[in-house]
Amino acid sequence: MGTSVLSVRIDGELLERLRRHAARRGMSVQDYVVRTLIRSDFDERFRAAVEETERFYGVT
Repeated sequence: MGTSVLSVRIDGELLERLRRHAARRGMSVQDYVVRTLIRSDFDERFRAAVEETERFYGVT
């Protein structure tokens, strides 16, 4: 899997919040944002899998 570049324009206040959150975890802002996106994507896929399993087994 290759890598790509994504450029995002955000306001200064949001960038500062991201910097603080990243610093608490000893991460760069880039790493923090990427890990947050990956975690969010996993959560969505997991929720979809649970819902599909419930439909399959008839759980309501």
